[in-house]
Amino acid sequence: MSVREKFDFDLKNLQDKLIEIGSLTEIALTKAINALENQNIEEALEIIEDDYRVDELDEEINDLAILLIAKQQPVAVDLRKIIVAIKIASDIERMADFAVNIAKSTIRIGDEPLVKPIHHIKKMHKIALDMLSLSIKAYNEEDIVLAKQVADMDDQVDELYGETISDILTLLETQKEFSHQLTQLLFICRYIERTADHCTNISENTMYLVKGQRYDLNS
Repeated sequence: MSVREKFDFDLKNLQDKLIEIGSLTEIALTKAINALENQNIEEALEIIEDDYRVDELDEEINDLAILLIAKQQPVAVDLRKIIVAIKIASDIERMADFAVNIAKSTIRIGDEPLVKPIHHIKKMHKIALDMLSLSIKAYNEEDIVLAKQVADMDDQVDELYGETISDILTLLETQKEFSHQLTQLLFICRYIERTADHCTNISENTMYLVKGQRYDLNS
């Protein structure tokens, strides 16, 4: 195997690991909203316990990226691919942490009946999850049109976030006995909103990968 072939092989391995960490995070986020809706403490605990797999993959991606830079001294587009992989892995790892945080909030709420239906939270979560799936697809296929579409979806999440937070704050004024639960729901909304922001980051890095310049897709 030539030097270039070995480099391309390792670069493909790096990309495959990114797809894998993205898939694990999608699963964790899906389980997190299911655990909240069903108030399933066991499922919430599983999310927390399984998070080590994402952390390990994040470390593997970083180690491989550093090795590629040190050994191959890549330039131009090859270097961009490695840098983008590191950045995207970091964004995905943070989203997995948000899944863990949602699970912890679910555990804190426990079996106390939910004072507010979580329809808006589920809708917001569904959009954020779609953003994650599409952002990984955009990166994998180097599709800047899809990357822009993902960033546009962030506006939907922001709108739902504002509405849901307003509703919960109103309930906090009138149903103080449920303040603990409502506070946890506020946290969950924030975790979902931040998940969408990190998906936008992935789209921005995909744009950088393809175009070679930075774009602010949140503006």
